[in-house]
Amino acid sequence: MPEGHTVHRLARTFDSLYAGQVLRVSSPQGRFADGAAVLSGRRLVASEAWGKQLFLGFEGDLWLRTHLGLYGAWTFAGAPDAPEVAHAIGAPRKRIGERETTSPSPAPDVSDTQVTPVTSTSDTWVVPEPRGQVRVRLLGDHAVADLTGPTACEVITTEEKRAVETRLGPDPIRDDGDVDAFVAAVGRSRVTIGQQLMDQAVVAGVGNIYRAEALFRAGVDPLRPGRDVPAAAVRAIWDDLVTLMRDGAAHGAIVTTRPADRPTRELSRERGYDRGEGSDEHKPVLEERRRTRQNTDGDSGAVPSDQAFYVYHRAGLPCRICGTPVLTKELAGRNLFWCPTCQT
Repeated sequence: MPEGHTVHRLARTFDSLYAGQVLRVSSPQGRFADGAAVLSGRRLVASEAWGKQLFLGFEGDLWLRTHLGLYGAWTFAGAPDAPEVAHAIGAPRKRIGERETTSPSPAPDVSDTQVTPVTSTSDTWVVPEPRGQVRVRLLGDHAVADLTGPTACEVITTEEKRAVETRLGPDPIRDDGDVDAFVAAVGRSRVTIGQQLMDQAVVAGVGNIYRAEALFRAGVDPLRPGRDVPAAAVRAIWDDLVTLMRDGAAHGAIVTTRPADRPTRELSRERGYDRGEGSDEHKPVLEERRRTRQNTDGDSGAVPSDQAFYVYHRAGLPCRICGTPVLTKELAGRNLFWCPTCQT
């Protein structure tokens, strides 16, 4: 499931590609045919994200609300004259889901697919046919966006949008994020803080990576009841999430390690970071099999994926700070990672 920074990047991408354009909306799969008919021919006037919810506003007080869930993804393709999105996530020919990737822009293979010509300002643009079970297709002046596998996809009014937002906790990436509401919610519950950080009604947009990393950076035991965590520590976690998640939204990669805590390749091999050495009780998978791919992998100067996190997907490996093997257990259906020494 994508973390909140990805959804904010999606909102910015839609704003860059389609703001002010009248869109042709369809449902190649057919499951959203009625909703597509309502939105098609309307102008896109807003693109917003709140946590993991994406809201695309159309003229006439209508919004397309989508939630990618575990399997959803947006795929974009554009004409040569399509405006580029923030270069950290590439041009508008990419797949955006849990792992953002930028793919090259191959010429359409007309030998095995039908194509639809669309006139753009540069020349005739060949729009690729939908691939897979496309729930929604948005076609603008010079770009197309396909949505597959979402958990939620519906047309709602502004009033209904506000009702959805009311059920969500504050979003650290948004300027209107309410830190006091977050601190109060955590402090009045006996539920573990590790579980609360994954509750979208407590804080919106935090996923498994930000949960594990923010708690490590704060030195807080994820299994401690929220009401037992000092308010100052909870507020510090919020402030850290604001920094980390906004950085992720800006650059397309989650990087939580501080430069001083990123070992050289030689030190990684010496300490066993790259061999998966750890305690027998928590035997890890080899580092190459646990790596979380980043959108910036391969970019010059980017932090390597295997040095981007302190504890996430590092079960059994030595803690980067104290050397204690990182622990893992299932909590509320998701794997939790933490250091039992640094997080007391």
